[in-house]
Amino acid sequence: MGQKVNPTGFRLSVNRDWRSRWYASSQEFPSFLHSIRVTIHTARPGIVIGRKGAEIEKMTEEISKMAEGKQVKIDIQEIKAPELDAQLVAENVALQIERRIAYRRAMKKAVQTAMDFGAEGIRLRCSGRLNGAEISRSEWYREGKIPLHTLRTPVDYGFAEANTVYGKIGVKCWMCKKEEPAPQPAAPPPPPPPPAPEPAEV
Repeated sequence: MGQKVNPTGFRLSVNRDWRSRWYASSQEFPSFLHSIRVTIHTARPGIVIGRKGAEIEKMTEEISKMAEGKQVKIDIQEIKAPELDAQLVAENVALQIERRIAYRRAMKKAVQTAMDFGAEGIRLRCSGRLNGAEISRSEWYREGKIPLHTLRTPVDYGFAEANTVYGKIGVKCWMCKKEEPAPQPAAPPPPPPPPAPEPAEV
């Protein structure tokens, strides 16, 4: 049986870092947290912030209640190219499936858009009761190259679920971006010039 390896975890310590900073159970972490800093990565920061910061204040209050009144600070980071973010692509396809858009049309459009924005390769896979079929199946589209076993290649991975009247449909996305050139070692300094010869005495 083939094993499904998460591309992000597979590349840890090579060209990826941990997405999480720490871990604790939900019953324990409110007791030892003194302040909370939440970073939200979004393609539309204006919607998250809301009019005059109303949405940010609402989220801050809700998180503060969960953390027993601790200090909460929320940072918003904009994703410059959402078409090249695997998680956002998967969520976008899942959202279109929930809106009863044909899954093949949504997948083909996402693949073409990613390639137009400069992706090296992309693979999309939808699994579940597609079109309300009695038997679940999987369909996938791929364009470009997706070298999953080349660790130096930055392969992004995202997963989302679409809740339909027939059940859940899983959407997976693998995105291969342009390989970053390896840093070249610094050239050694040139050797010092030889000392000038002393003039001969007459």
